[in-house]
Amino acid sequence: MTSYESLSLSNGSGGSSGSGSGGLCHWFKHMKLYRIGIIIAACLLLVPFVFYYLLLNDESNIPNNDIHRTRSQLEVFEDISPLKAADLKLRIDEMLRIKGTVSLELRDLEARRQKLQSDIGLYNQKIDELKQELARQQTELERLKISVEQAQVSQREAILRNTPELALPKPLLSSSLPFINKPISLRMQSSCKMRTCFDHSRCSLTSGFPVYLYDPDVSSVVSNRYDIDGFLKTTIKQTLGYNSHLTNDPKKACVFLVLVGEALPEQETMRNNRYGISNQELVKKEDKSGLNVTKLRQLAYWGGDGRNHVLLNFARRDLTAEMGNVFLNVDTGRAMLVQSSFEEVQFRKGFDLIVPPILGPPGGDVWQECSPMLPARRKYLLSFQGELHYQNQSNLNQVDDEAETVDDFIIEHLKEMSTGPTQDRFLLQFECIPATEQRNPSTIREWALCGTDNSRKSVLKDSTFALLLAPGGFSVSSTLFQARLYEALRAGSIPVILGGDQSELPYSETVEWRRAAISLPKARITELHFLLRAVSDADLLTMRRQGRLIWERYLSSVQATVDTIIASLRDRLGIPPKPIQPVLAHSVFNATFVPLKSDPVLDTEPEESLGPIEPPYPSPAFRRNYTTQLIQSREAWNDWLDPFALYPQLPFDPVLPSDAKFIGSHMGFRPIGKGTGGAGKEFGEALGGNNPREQFTIVILTYEREQVLMDSLSRLYGLPYLHKVIVVWNSPKPPLEDLRWPDIGVPVHVVRAPRNSLNNRFLPFDAIETEAVLSVDDDAHLRHDEILFGFRVWREHRDRVVGFPGRFHAWDTNTLEGWNYNSNYSCELSMVLTGAAFIHKYYTYLYTYTLPQAIRDKVDEYMNCEDIAMNFLVSHVTRKPPVKVTSRWTFRCPGCPVSLSEDDTHFQERHKCINFFTKVFGYTPLLNTQYRADSILFKTRIPHDKQKCFKFI
Repeated sequence: MTSYESLSLSNGSGGSSGSGSGGLCHWFKHMKLYRIGIIIAACLLLVPFVFYYLLLNDESNIPNNDIHRTRSQLEVFEDISPLKAADLKLRIDEMLRIKGTVSLELRDLEARRQKLQSDIGLYNQKIDELKQELARQQTELERLKISVEQAQVSQREAILRNTPELALPKPLLSSSLPFINKPISLRMQSSCKMRTCFDHSRCSLTSGFPVYLYDPDVSSVVSNRYDIDGFLKTTIKQTLGYNSHLTNDPKKACVFLVLVGEALPEQETMRNNRYGISNQELVKKEDKSGLNVTKLRQLAYWGGDGRNHVLLNFARRDLTAEMGNVFLNVDTGRAMLVQSSFEEVQFRKGFDLIVPPILGPPGGDVWQECSPMLPARRKYLLSFQGELHYQNQSNLNQVDDEAETVDDFIIEHLKEMSTGPTQDRFLLQFECIPATEQRNPSTIREWALCGTDNSRKSVLKDSTFALLLAPGGFSVSSTLFQARLYEALRAGSIPVILGGDQSELPYSETVEWRRAAISLPKARITELHFLLRAVSDADLLTMRRQGRLIWERYLSSVQATVDTIIASLRDRLGIPPKPIQPVLAHSVFNATFVPLKSDPVLDTEPEESLGPIEPPYPSPAFRRNYTTQLIQSREAWNDWLDPFALYPQLPFDPVLPSDAKFIGSHMGFRPIGKGTGGAGKEFGEALGGNNPREQFTIVILTYEREQVLMDSLSRLYGLPYLHKVIVVWNSPKPPLEDLRWPDIGVPVHVVRAPRNSLNNRFLPFDAIETEAVLSVDDDAHLRHDEILFGFRVWREHRDRVVGFPGRFHAWDTNTLEGWNYNSNYSCELSMVLTGAAFIHKYYTYLYTYTLPQAIRDKVDEYMNCEDIAMNFLVSHVTRKPPVKVTSRWTFRCPGCPVSLSEDDTHFQERHKCINFFTKVFGYTPLLNTQYRADSILFKTRIPHDKQKCFKFI
């Protein structure tokens, strides 16, 4: 055996790996170096012979048909043999050329492979797009099917309408002047009622309650020694001119207004003295009351008995003049009397009308006259300043001794209450210091006013309650009593009427005085302090707020008084007011200019059926013209901000019971699953809810950001339940003529704003034909499902602001004197910004016509805060916080210019706005809320065969 074989056997022998490796090392250690050289030489000699032998065997086994291949292999072998080394370079070059050719072919194949892969990718992408388009078209087909079904239902409803459009009724009486009737006796006058002394035939329900005013300069009914105050004449004529019920055609008039006072005998006396006419001579010829009955009966349309005439006697400056009750013991026929002072035997409840004296300005903002509502408890618990006067000395014997004893007891008890052991402070003054000017009061016993208007106002604004003592004698109302009520409400001091069971308050037919004043019989004087202490802070502020509402709306100015008188008379007859006037929407385009439109933008919203595609459907308007005043008259006069006009719709309309939509009152309702309910599929096919079907209008305010606006409009394509889009063009520059407006499937009205103002966002345009209004900034990016979810939530909270970005007002802990506007993330909010929020169109009327002008001026001054003003207004009317929907807190608009809201000045202005609005309202009406609205099945596990209401909400 050779050494090589011995080595092989050693490596292949059995045994452990450790013993084998150790033996090998031992063998190599003792082995001679020459032996290793012999072995390597033997291997080099044997390898060529073995290789050659193997080649020969392979050649003998190759078939004849592969001989060329065998020969080429031999040639290759020969080429690499040392014998052909000369041709080796040529062979290498050929091999390199072949390699290059193969590389080119491989690269070409790789390019073709990549192109095929790219084509496959494109085809796959196209297949995916076609699949998406198929799914989109299937969804669109389903929506169209639902739309067809909805249209069929609408057609059946139109055929089976159970409330057909009625023609106007025939007039109760042809338009003519009043008939000549016989005068009635004083006894019949004292018992006049609306059914006995009023001619209803002149006041049709559809007449609009036309009112005619006798020109006081032409048809004066006062005695020659009197003259109607010139300011009052001018102001009454001017304020009535603003009232929509005024008519110049007496043939159409329902009632005729006659201005009697305030008359000023002093001015007339001076004028008569210049002509040498003595007062005594005039008294013999004219009525001592100042009213000339002869002139009254000679009025052009008096008709013999004065039916449908309203005699207006206003007290303005001379609160204790003898003109306080000019109609006492005077023949006024069937005419209604309107004044501040009435005797018990004279006042005809439900026929005559008690009004406050004219103490305020002609009109305009009156919030500066009011005191802040807070704190709830002021310096004085109760205050009173007055001095008891008698009409004249001869009437002292006519005063009932028992009544005088009661008044004395009341005064003594009030003095004891103010000086007794209590922590409460009182200001009770029963003598005027300095003494007031002595004048004859309009009643037998009267409490005269002390001091000046400013001095009394300074006391009342520090008083939680103001004591009002009912007029003495046989009066149910007096001018001084009404003046005290006026001043108490103006200062935010809650009136406490002692003897309220024997007195009448202004407009008591419609105004709920129990919500603003405390009325007690005189017998409860001993319980007065206990009762006042029992009123909680919440009740105090509620009554104070209600009192201010009554004062601002009905008592504060000449305009308020005149409008309230007409509205009270109209309300008696059940005649609806005149419709509120919308703002005409003038297009920004000329009549001959047609804006360019681009192709529709494909819908990129989530692939879900959000709702059917419907034709435009405006909300039904003026459907409750006659029932609103019957059913909701109390709310209109005491809660809502305007009982003087008729609105197309109200957010406070009553809701039908849930079973009514299936039993007899199904018109317009679209219940989910036709009443069976359902999940996402059925939910997307119908609106459901508690109200009939409706749509919404989007209002976008924009200023010279055309491309941002076009992008926002494009995203609205295919949005269900969208009626139209109103673009308020706030810029004085018209849009570019080559600007391409996207076709979004609904009308887009571009309205020219009267001027650049953020208040234009809330103008009640006539083009807005739906109750729901979505106010949106031009750079707000909302998905379709977010908009529709907000719309559905608003339908359940129609009287509130429902939207997306929430904010809150935070108390300034540094100064402890006001509020700060805060946009940080918070678990509590009090405002929803109207850059993306739903509101009822009713609030656009209130914002434009009822909100104090000072607030709109502040918005124009800062070019800011209109959203805060709207939140203030809605919370003030409803006493409810807004509703936030979804988790969205801010909006991102890539590519948009820097907005105003990113400037620090923006926040500083909003701090000031909140505090200024609080000053105007007298308090902060904003209320906090700690929840937001999400879809019902949001984060709820449902079966696989069911769909959620919204995939992402």
